[in-house]
This record gives sequence, C-alpha cells and structure tokens, in this order.
Amino acid sequence: MCIKTYISICLMIFSIVGTAVGQVKNALFVGIADYPESSGFQKLHGTNDCEIISKNLDNQGFKITKLLNSQATAANIRAELHKLATHSEKGSYIYIHFSCHGQPFEDKPPFDEEDLWDESIVAYDAKINYQSGVYEGENHILDDELSHYFGEIRRQIGADGLLCVVIDACHSGTSSRDEIDDEDIIRGTYLGFSENGKSFSPRINKQGNFIIDKIPGSSDIIILEACRAYQYNKEVFKNGKHYGSLSYYVNEVLVNQNITKSLDWVLHVRDLMEKDNALIDQNMVYESSFE
Repeated sequence: MCIKTYISICLMIFSIVGTAVGQVKNALFVGIADYPESSGFQKLHGTNDCEIISKNLDNQGFKITKLLNSQATAANIRAELHKLATHSEKGSYIYIHFSCHGQPFEDKPPFDEEDLWDESIVAYDAKINYQSGVYEGENHILDDELSHYFGEIRRQIGADGLLCVVIDACHSGTSSRDEIDDEDIIRGTYLGFSENGKSFSPRINKQGNFIIDKIPGSSDIIILEACRAYQYNKEVFKNGKHYGSLSYYVNEVLVNQNITKSLDWVLHVRDLMEKDNALIDQNMVYESSFE
C-alpha cells in the first residue's frame, strides 16, 4: 500500500470516529412523584423512572437535565423545551422523558380535535379542576404546545439529528373505575379539565402505531406512549420499587441497546410490555417518522 493511500484511509477513519465521538446528545427528564395535595392529583413514582433511565443514557453519552417534583413547574418545563429548540446543535440526538400525570383537556377554538379533547401533560403546579379566576389551565401543557416544541427541535437539530420522546403518562385514565384494583397506581385521571363542566368520554382507537410526517431539513422523531387514549396507564412494582410501566421496560431495553434511528429497540419495549400479565389491558403506542 502506498503511503498516500494509507494516509487517506487513516484520515477517513479518524473523520468517522471523530464524528461519532463528537455527536452531541442531550436528555431532558421531567419526573413527578409528589404533587401538592391542593392539586387534586395522587402521588406517583415518576422520579424513580428518571433515576434508572438517566443512568443508562449517561452511559450512552447523553448530557442529563432533570426537572423533578417541585422543579417540574410548567414554566421550567417550557423553558427547557425552548432551550432545546433554540440552542441544540445540528446532528444532535435529543431524548425527552415525561413521567407524570396526564389529563384530557377540553379543546378550545380553533377546534383541532375530532373528539373535542386535547391531551395534556400535568406539571407540578397544575390543578385537576377548572376554577374561574383561580386556575384556568395555564399550567397544563397541551399536546398542541408540545407538538410546536417538537417541530422546532427537529428543525434546530436538522436531518442528521434524532428526537426521541417517551411519555409515561395517561391522558384518559378510565371511565370505569371498576376496572382498577384499589392498589393500582394510575398515571392519569378520568376527569377531563373543562371550563364548561363537560364530561370526558375517551375515543376508542386500537391503532398501535402512527406515522409522523417527515419535514425536509428536519430530524426524524420517535414518540413512545404508555397506552392507548382510552386505556389507563398502571405503574408496575419491580425489585421493591414502583415504576411507570413504559419507563421500566424502556430501561430494560436501554441496558443493552442504544437509542438509534431504528424501530428495533422500540418494538423490543413493546414486546416486553405485552408479555407482562399485569399490563394485559394496556397497549404501548408509538409514533415515528421512519419505519
């Protein structure tokens, strides 16, 4: 081999390795265990989820940011999402994890939901009921708002990047409390947040995966959700602790697999959840811009 060819090969290898080593990876965890009593939401174990998964992502080279319990206010969550949408580097891998309550939220004009209900993430300083002049839903983070942030992040990190979102919350709870055992811890509520006192009735859709449109010049995206819109999301009890069911099995997979632009690790999570007899009435849903 001539010296010029040898040098060219070495430079190519160093370039590839340098790109892999230098890839920026950022993770944002929102985990709530102790909602204020005045909120009306029951206690969860969302901080346990963040603890175990953040260790795996740290091993994968992610820089970790956590908003736990009282840190997970709506203002702080929005600030961190804005930071990711405006300061992330091109080609970055971004992981966002929500372990908290979810709640259906009555849609407002211009109406964009077929069933007239938005889905929402319940921040630490949100309340379960609408009270005119006291609390009117400003600390619920609606799916429309999240979708805006996700779109901005995708554009910011570009086509070589990846946005992965895990939502271990329940947006509907269940309309039949008889289906839930007393000891079950549910990440959501069957009560809709409504200015007009409207009753929430979940829409039945058994589709397990959805396609998200690709955006030219923007990153791919994968979103994992703990259950279908009409189901409730139960915590699991493993190794002496409670965890979100989706979070627990995401962690089990990430022990041995990296987050990649592939559905292999996602389908592994789904398969593990399907094998858990405690989750027989709960089906993971994923949305992605790739197959």
